[in-house]
Amino acid sequence: MIGRLNHIAIAVPDLAAAAAKYRDRLGASVGAPQALPEHGVSVIFIDTGNTKVELLEPLGANSPIAAFLEKNPAGGMHHLCFEVPDILAAIKTLEGQGARVLGDGQPRTGAHGLPVIFLHPKDFDGTLIELEQVGR
Repeated sequence: MIGRLNHIAIAVPDLAAAAAKYRDRLGASVGAPQALPEHGVSVIFIDTGNTKVELLEPLGANSPIAAFLEKNPAGGMHHLCFEVPDILAAIKTLEGQGARVLGDGQPRTGAHGLPVIFLHPKDFDGTLIELEQVGR
């Protein structure tokens, strides 16, 4: 079902400072910041050639990233995102196997303008999984 690893997401308390570390210390190609109010985050993508790193900063007090940073003030890995060819088929298969889709269970538009869903971390060994539809 899953395709390639699209990105690894890291929650950070300061988006600009985190991006500067990747750019200045590691020589990475750092994208422009994007505000995603529907997800409660601001993001910057770092292109590593074979995948991306997504830096996430809370956008407002009700952001799910704010809650994550309360527990992990220095930041840390937040989720893994895998590509799928058909997100509705993936939802059907996963729910049929007992996996829980977060939110209302319906895809939302993600940072790349493509449909995404998140899967409960308790169903995947403590790791939040994002699925992103590509290629349709």
